[in-house]
Amino acid sequence: MENNERARQLSHEDSRKSGGFDFASVSTKKAALFIICLAVAMVVVSAVSLLVGRFPIDPFVGLQILFSQIFPIEPTWTTQVESIYLNVRLPRIILALLVGCALASAGAAYQGTFQNPLVSPDILGASQGAAFGAALAILLGFSSFALSATAFTFSLATVAMVLLISTRAKGNRILVVVLAGVMMSSLLSAGVSFIKLIADPTNQLPEITYWLMGALNGATMKEVYLAGPIIVVGCAVLFALRWKINILTMGDEEATTMGINVNRTRFVIILCATLVTAASVAVSGMIGWVGLVVPHLCRMVVGADYRKLMPASMLGGATFLLIVDDIARLLSTSEIPIGILTAFVGAPFFLYLITRKKRA
Repeated sequence: MENNERARQLSHEDSRKSGGFDFASVSTKKAALFIICLAVAMVVVSAVSLLVGRFPIDPFVGLQILFSQIFPIEPTWTTQVESIYLNVRLPRIILALLVGCALASAGAAYQGTFQNPLVSPDILGASQGAAFGAALAILLGFSSFALSATAFTFSLATVAMVLLISTRAKGNRILVVVLAGVMMSSLLSAGVSFIKLIADPTNQLPEITYWLMGALNGATMKEVYLAGPIIVVGCAVLFALRWKINILTMGDEEATTMGINVNRTRFVIILCATLVTAASVAVSGMIGWVGLVVPHLCRMVVGADYRKLMPASMLGGATFLLIVDDIARLLSTSEIPIGILTAFVGAPFFLYLITRKKRA
């Protein structure tokens, strides 16, 4: 108990440095205010997202439809409006919030665990594993639910293979894990290319290509039920371990002297981050940059202390992805894949990070 308390205190003192960047100390009040603002923004954006679209819904009617699921209310709206509200927009908004929260929290956890500011949730090959599983499922003609389940299974299998390879290789453990992830990603990317080569160019190839771009259209409550529990549990564990991530950013030797079981803690964090990433990619496709951009933006405001950074990243990721999804479905008549829009934001920010590091 004494070691744990000392670790918490030291993590607070040294939390100015994380993932290769030094940030000035941020007051608790400022960080708390920013987190509250993110929470309010998430609620407001969610409410607006339910009402706007190609078929706008009156706010009062929207509230009536929502309360009618609990209380007996005489409907003054059409079944078409209710179907759009409950079966199209509500699952999509919930899924956008879950996926955004998962990717941002996984990115923040990976950056602290691997002590690298440019690490993203797909560093261990989880995204490419899911991509291969989804492409294979489309090739075999699986249903949408079976497609998500197959993508999730292959994503976990890929990360398991990466960790197995890292236990048999010599050298720096973190470096070996990253290199194994890059190797598996390259191998599975070749597998996806082969599946695209032999897929039916009329139906299967366009579906595979569109899935790889990442999108939330067609989201159903089945996908929410599939990914939701995994994401909620995984994010809850990451939130509970956020102070231990602070310790890991100081290095293994320092963490060990504070009474932290480095290997076990890192394994649990990687496992949870991988689970939420796999669940997200399985239901949304390849949505990149959220896990890289959002944690860094939040770190610039609340500092590098993961006790503040983790909740800020979760709320920021959920809000960010929901806003981008709204833009994707409202910007043009033909919906833009959300992965394209996140890349438009992420790529310039990545260049900014590189140039900022060179100036440091």
